[in-house]
Amino acid sequence: MSDARYDATAFTVRFTAEGDDVPTVLPLDGLLARRSGSRRERRAQVDSFVSGFLRAPGLPGSWAEVRPLLRPVLRGATPAPTAEVSAPLCRPALPYLAEYVVVDQPDTMTYVAADQLTVWDVDADAVFAAARANLSGAVLQGVATEPVVVQFVDDGNAYWTSHLLLPGWLARLADQVGGVPVAFAPERGTLIVAADGSAHLSAVFGRCEQAFEASPRALTPMAYVSDEHGRTVPYAAPPGHPLHGCVQRAAAVLAVAEYTRQARVLGDDAAPLQVTGSERDGWRTRAVWAKDAPTLLPLADEVRMGERIVPWAELRAELAPVPDLNPPRWGAARWPGVAG
Repeated sequence: MSDARYDATAFTVRFTAEGDDVPTVLPLDGLLARRSGSRRERRAQVDSFVSGFLRAPGLPGSWAEVRPLLRPVLRGATPAPTAEVSAPLCRPALPYLAEYVVVDQPDTMTYVAADQLTVWDVDADAVFAAARANLSGAVLQGVATEPVVVQFVDDGNAYWTSHLLLPGWLARLADQVGGVPVAFAPERGTLIVAADGSAHLSAVFGRCEQAFEASPRALTPMAYVSDEHGRTVPYAAPPGHPLHGCVQRAAAVLAVAEYTRQARVLGDDAAPLQVTGSERDGWRTRAVWAKDAPTLLPLADEVRMGERIVPWAELRAELAPVPDLNPPRWGAARWPGVAG
């Protein structure tokens, strides 16, 4: 495959098979799960894994064939750079996260491209609905007598983190975790659900941030709950709440990660974002506008311009939103208040 590319962040290989118009993404997670035996046996497992895919590449040509294979997945809002291929089908799901659709075949997972819908003669809503309907919607058995922490470990087929996209699914775990369910999805293969009010919740925030930063398949360090309509939303902890600092920091860490990914796509004009502050004083995001030159600013609590630190609210009127960017950015030609 002449266009094969390895993505270390996503731990995948992306390429376009002969005769296909859309790329295939080959997730390598399965190799880790199967890693056993001698070096020769492990090499044979790799050979079997790849050749098994190459015998049956590509996407099914008809909607009837592909519909039962669709699955929704949560990913960062910024797709990996794919200038030479069609854009993947996606829609906003949660702050800094988007919902994509993949075709789940025995050894491969292929993202559905937006223009593939024309081939199948369906609209985007039908594709997203079919993908969600194919999730198991599994529930836990039994009733917890006290708050507990439950960890779902994905074998590559369960799509546990995708279950957060199912309306009402998280709320239905209340009896099994001993309270209002609070979910964490630090990386694509791990879903952790704890009870709100649990003494372990603060520690779970810390564990999930470590897992998020260490994983090549990082997803989010934030916590999530169900709202009154059953939709998954970020866990809220206003000032004065014992977990306010944890929630504040998790949101800042995710914002920095996603804007960093986006900056790799946009290039040098994209200003970086940093986490600043402390547990005592609170956590903030800071955009760094290093030089008096055109830039694309990420949404931040404050902006550093040279040696000055300026609150975002004081600059907002001087900035112009950049269309079609998620997460959003604002453009400016030079530092506000500097004479020409």
